[in-house]
Amino acid sequence: MTRNKAFILTGVMLGMLLAALDQTIVATALPRIVEEFNGLSHLSWVFTSYMLASTITVPIYGKLSDIYGRRGLYLLAIGVFLLGSILSGAAHSMMQLILFRGIQGIGGGAIMVNSLAIIADVFPPAERGRWQGIIGGAFGIASVAGPLLGGFITDHFSWRWIFYINIPLGIIAIAVLAAALPKIVHDAAGRTIDYIGAFFMAVFLLPLLLALVWGGSTYAWSSSTIIWLLGLSLAGFLLFMATELRVREPVLALSLFRDRTFTVSVLTVFISAMGMFGAILYIPIFAQGVIGESATYSGLALTPMMIAIVIASALTGQMISRTGKYRMLAIGGLALVVVGMYLFTSIGIGTTGFSLGARMVVLGLGLGCTFPIFTLAVQSAFPQERTGEVTAGVQLFRSVGGTVGTAVLGGIMNSQLAAHLTGINDDPFVQAMRSIDPNSSLGAINGDSVQAVLDPTTQQTIASGLAQVPEPAHAQLLAAFAHFLDTVRLAFSQSVDQVFLISTFFMVAGFIVVLFLPQLSLRRSGRPALEEAGIELEEEFGFDLPH
Repeated sequence: MTRNKAFILTGVMLGMLLAALDQTIVATALPRIVEEFNGLSHLSWVFTSYMLASTITVPIYGKLSDIYGRRGLYLLAIGVFLLGSILSGAAHSMMQLILFRGIQGIGGGAIMVNSLAIIADVFPPAERGRWQGIIGGAFGIASVAGPLLGGFITDHFSWRWIFYINIPLGIIAIAVLAAALPKIVHDAAGRTIDYIGAFFMAVFLLPLLLALVWGGSTYAWSSSTIIWLLGLSLAGFLLFMATELRVREPVLALSLFRDRTFTVSVLTVFISAMGMFGAILYIPIFAQGVIGESATYSGLALTPMMIAIVIASALTGQMISRTGKYRMLAIGGLALVVVGMYLFTSIGIGTTGFSLGARMVVLGLGLGCTFPIFTLAVQSAFPQERTGEVTAGVQLFRSVGGTVGTAVLGGIMNSQLAAHLTGINDDPFVQAMRSIDPNSSLGAINGDSVQAVLDPTTQQTIASGLAQVPEPAHAQLLAAFAHFLDTVRLAFSQSVDQVFLISTFFMVAGFIVVLFLPQLSLRRSGRPALEEAGIELEEEFGFDLPH
């Protein structure tokens, strides 16, 4: 690999790490943010605003980069992300923070899609798997390093510095990419931007995502708010479809779905994201509340899975680059995901930390195998000038699938908890706490309050309060509390088993779909977009590119 390509790869990895790290580092600072802004009721929007903004802008950025080139848009994306970071760090209210996180999301979405598209510009198809696998490992690194770094910064400095730390990383990424990325000039003559289609796509996605986020939690699924949101989303979808069928340069061409590689890839990504994101949300809660892992390491509960993802993603990329084959790796990876997800259906109150970690390793190895494959497959199925569009399509379906899965599996979890906790409010301990303090949070146990009960910090607070009760009532209340916790832990573990069982069905569906993925020939040579700009690079950097 030439020095020039190494610089580009370094800059892209910094950009990906910047966007991925920000999704994990924020979680550990939320208690301090809530304490300062008194904004517990809006807590979820710190994440939701980022997710909404990034999801909606991904396909738009993908199309724009195909028309106008990726260099300027990528640098602009990092600049927008840094602006959002600076504003988030300076926020003086929860509403300001939510708004500024949305600005971050606009930049973050563009960073994600253009990072993968730039790899396609730099390397021929047969070499992309190696580097996309390594780039994909940035997510695993961020998942492990984010909570540790966020906790350290929050404890020793201020929660505001979890945003300010992006500034030096972003400046380095901009400097490296501005120097290394060539100014590849695309032929934009006669090409137009589908502004109307982009608008209707936003009208379709925004209400849909809001309905999925709010449904069953903030609002009942049958509420007028959710019905109106779904109705607006349906109208936006129909208008989007009608627009994309008419315009010459659609933001997401429906003709893409005529290609079997694209259709199979996005369907597999959508279904597997539904099963993955919705299920793994409950692993840290299970580790703390049921197994009893220390709350100090709560952010590291998924570490075994993330390490396995990084290793498998890198190895899969190397294997694709060496053999040019990806179809059997995709099938094998999905099969391993099915096995790993099924293993989680048997976890319970007797599960040990080691056993839980072993299950996460199996699941992580399967997920890591699939991460670099589908982006590579769709990029290989279409000409270079559509790389941004098809890459954005994969990212879009992954994001929407994760949101749908979180909503669906969250609803299943709540209904299962309600069934397993029938009569819990008549438990002797709950009755005793209600008589001591009518305003106690334990006065009405339901699916929404179980997570708080399983939090070791909450349990410690309750135990400290019981210490003030004189004997013999103290001993009786402690015994009743232990029995109550066992009941809640059993209900949670039985409910989460059902969540993983449904997730397993999703993964089986994804496995069936991926069987139809065609194996395309990956060129081991050729002139990707970077090499098409070879003369300009030679003049700028003073050395030759291999042709």
